[in-house]
Amino acid sequence: MICLDTNYLIRCVQPGSKEADRMQAWYRSREPMIAPMTAWFEFICGPLTHDQEETARAFLAEIVPFTESQAREAARLFNAVDRRRSLRVDAMIAATATVAGARLATNNRADFLPFVSHGLTLIGSHE
Repeated sequence: MICLDTNYLIRCVQPGSKEADRMQAWYRSREPMIAPMTAWFEFICGPLTHDQEETARAFLAEIVPFTESQAREAARLFNAVDRRRSLRVDAMIAATATVAGARLATNNRADFLPFVSHGLTLIGSHE
């Protein structure tokens, strides 16, 4: 399972982008893709067209609500990385991926690297 960060959602609706190509390959191979509700919120804030939103949504098996289990995991991750304020939303996205047992696809690897030693798995650049 693959969890998509906001930037992946944004780029997947740009024809010919690396992200669009990868998502199409994952879709063809029946790799389930999910988006955290927090990433989906950031994505639909736009700017984007209705068609772009529908295209991104068509690839997703689920938009995962932010529940108590994700909140607890996000708090654990946030506290584990020295409570850096700039990582609050990233901790929520990382928590959604870890609770779901998914790998995170992101172009902001540096933002998520602090969470890797605490259980987050990032998509490799070759995947």
